[in-house]
Amino acid sequence: MDKIRLGISIGDINGIGLEVIIKALNHQGILNLCTPVVYGSSKVVSYHKNIVGLDDFHFSTTNGAERLKKGVVNVVNCWQDDVSITLGKLSDSSGKYAKISLEQAVVDLKNGYIDALITAPINKKAMHDASFEFPGHTEFLADAFDIKNHLMFMVNDNLRVGLVTNHLPLKDVPAAITKEAITKKLALLNKSLIVDFGIDKPKIAVLALNPHASDDGIIGDEEENIIRPVVIEAKKKGIMAMGPFPADGFFGSSQYSKFDGILAMYHDQGLIPFKALSFGEGVNFTAGLPIVRTSPDHGTAYEIAGQNKANPSSFRQAIFVAIEVVKNRWRHKEMNANPLKKKEISLDKKENLK
Repeated sequence: MDKIRLGISIGDINGIGLEVIIKALNHQGILNLCTPVVYGSSKVVSYHKNIVGLDDFHFSTTNGAERLKKGVVNVVNCWQDDVSITLGKLSDSSGKYAKISLEQAVVDLKNGYIDALITAPINKKAMHDASFEFPGHTEFLADAFDIKNHLMFMVNDNLRVGLVTNHLPLKDVPAAITKEAITKKLALLNKSLIVDFGIDKPKIAVLALNPHASDDGIIGDEEENIIRPVVIEAKKKGIMAMGPFPADGFFGSSQYSKFDGILAMYHDQGLIPFKALSFGEGVNFTAGLPIVRTSPDHGTAYEIAGQNKANPSSFRQAIFVAIEVVKNRWRHKEMNANPLKKKEISLDKKENLK
């Protein structure tokens, strides 16, 4: 396999995005694993490089990703403007250039110039002011690739949490928890665990919507009427799903460690325990897309922007996950295109166990 071409949108130029990008890409061995392609501006990258103070961080500038240099960080100049950077503050530039960076990266994804995309954090208010008509990256990418069914998926080495609903007000969540919605997300989660993460027969936990999984109908009826029937039908189709589990006891008793994936009903139900258990090491992955997209598990962090305090661990993990998923997809495609080879690999594994 050749080196994976890893596209990176820079996010909000007034936040910590470029700081963690530079720190993560300066990590020993990264350039041996991939060819990074940063979408932004050499001037803006240089500005943040000076703040970080990494004199040994070098990059090559290009006006397009058609021809990339290996063994070095490539910076695609997406604009020629002189940009006013106001670290830690919302400005007209915040959303404008984040949007330009993201849109150019998506164009190159569609043209096959890059193999995956890592998105640095954006500020939703700044993006809205820049006429970005989506709640976040996930919805934008789904629209760009004309995908109706996708899954917001938070992952680290030992915990993988998918969501039935993403950025919805809590008052709208119950109406969105339908048999159809859960069935689609559960199937996506199962497929992603197999194709993207290389788990042959994933074991999946489905969380309840109500406290105590409704206590036999005393605190709601969604578990009995909606969630449990979906779990039963999924088992009949060969998906190893279990539940619904009350979320508090499920995470509090470490039951999560027994499962390959978890399907939560809404944003905070899944992301609060995920971030509490893995903050700084977690990665946001969008399953169901024809391309690979990851991002760190933190935001723009205006409060520490420009202070050289940002931890690059989550962004570095986003790099590693993107590389892993691309390779797993390549292997899965190759093995399914050649069933005989898959059989030979299986025989080799049995021989090694003797």
